[in-house]
Amino acid sequence: MATNPPKGAGRKGMVRCRAQYKNPRTKLFTKTDTKSGRFMDNKTSMGKLSRFKGVKAK
Repeated sequence: MATNPPKGAGRKGMVRCRAQYKNPRTKLFTKTDTKSGRFMDNKTSMGKLSRFKGVKAK
């Protein structure tokens, strides 16, 4: 199946220095910065496959 390439430079591979964890209370994924340990973002959609793309799962 043919796909359209990303516009501009685009991202290739995983995003460095970031990880995602599943919050057991809300059952959503949270993206964190591995260098500083800060929370960056939360997913807003529920679902089994609602993870951040290109971010390492822990």
